[in-house]
Amino acid sequence: MKYTHLGRTGLIVSRLCLGTMNMGVTTSETDSHAILDRALELGINLIDTADRYGTPQGGGGTEEIVGRWLAQGGRRDRIVLATKVFGPMGPGPNDEGLSAYHIRQGCIDSLRRLRTDRIDLYQMHHIPRGTPHPKSALEYLDGDRGNLFFPPHTRQDLVPWDEIWQAMEQLVREGKIIYVGSSNFAGWNVAQANERAAARRFMGLVSEQGLYNLNARLVELDLLPACRAYGLGYLCWSPLGGGLLAGALQKAEDGRRSGLHPDEALRAKLAAYESLCQDLGEEPANVALAWLLHNPVVTAPIIGPRTLEQLESAARAVEITLSEDVLQRLDEIFPGPGGEAPEAWAW
Repeated sequence: MKYTHLGRTGLIVSRLCLGTMNMGVTTSETDSHAILDRALELGINLIDTADRYGTPQGGGGTEEIVGRWLAQGGRRDRIVLATKVFGPMGPGPNDEGLSAYHIRQGCIDSLRRLRTDRIDLYQMHHIPRGTPHPKSALEYLDGDRGNLFFPPHTRQDLVPWDEIWQAMEQLVREGKIIYVGSSNFAGWNVAQANERAAARRFMGLVSEQGLYNLNARLVELDLLPACRAYGLGYLCWSPLGGGLLAGALQKAEDGRRSGLHPDEALRAKLAAYESLCQDLGEEPANVALAWLLHNPVVTAPIIGPRTLEQLESAARAVEITLSEDVLQRLDEIFPGPGGEAPEAWAW
């Protein structure tokens, strides 16, 4: 395994991150523990989960599976444990969001489920946006238009960063969390969050977790540049595009995957991609992961193996070096947004 710093921090993490979203959903607890054990043997030390993962969603089931694995002993100080807070975890109006109330309670609940005394990377799972949940706010009638609306003072368009950072600072002081990260933020959210943190003399965000793969490259416009400018490590979820970049066409031909119906344009891209991978002598999934790893802003793709076989295969990705010719060919097959903003559209 290869390692790097998590963004601008001194924390050393593996170039592959083990995602746990399948654990307790499509992967049994026994198999999940076997995958966690093997990941540790392979040198993967960054493990990502979330309070919302598991069945039923919002029940904390995946955190509990990870917690029972940690309780077996000899593991906690060998890993960097990441989890998340934001989504609804109960029926109450304060059981979701990024209020200081929910951040603190969410952290306490995650620590209990994970059976640990600290969360190494506590990530905001989303940015507050739009109006509050109808169950947690008063509804007003706009007599002129006959529509329900929330008056300006009830809207969450302005993220309460001072409240958020005050809550995170307190958790750091108490030793319950060490670093703070984000997930599914926009570039301007990263900038706003870290400027407010800097004004409070707080470290702020050290990582962002978002969608990024060969077939989904919009983050190259401004999110990745923002992460680079503020020293955030980037963790890529869905690095294989839901399986599209893992040899989907060949698997469909072999009868190993059903329900795959890409349109003709995407089918042509996948055919060219899988042909290139065949020429390279590498599995398509590993080429997709290696492509992400060549980007200096990327800390690690998040792999979510359902089986030990998938985990073993993914470990090969860190050993693959893609030549400039191959990188150029991949850009031709899966063109990005045209570079970074504003050069992508302006002179």
